[in-house]
Amino acid sequence: MAAKKPEEMSNEELLKNEKLIKTMLYILIFFALILFAAGIWLTIVKHKFSALTVIPLSLGIIALANANNLKTLQKEKKSRGL
Repeated sequence: MAAKKPEEMSNEELLKNEKLIKTMLYILIFFALILFAAGIWLTIVKHKFSALTVIPLSLGIIALANANNLKTLQKEKKSRGL
């Protein structure tokens, strides 16, 4: 099942999805920062590269995609005057 476009959502769905994406974005950023710090710390302590330093980068890409979706939802919300 394909996701609905913001133009096709009801006002309640739009507000619910905006809140959900905003929460998930904060969680992703939080865990990306923790994993990045852990990767840097392990790299310094073990004196070799750790795969943990790459994982936060992929989480960052996912966070950027969610930020773009959030921006689209906020534009639609503004156009409806919510």
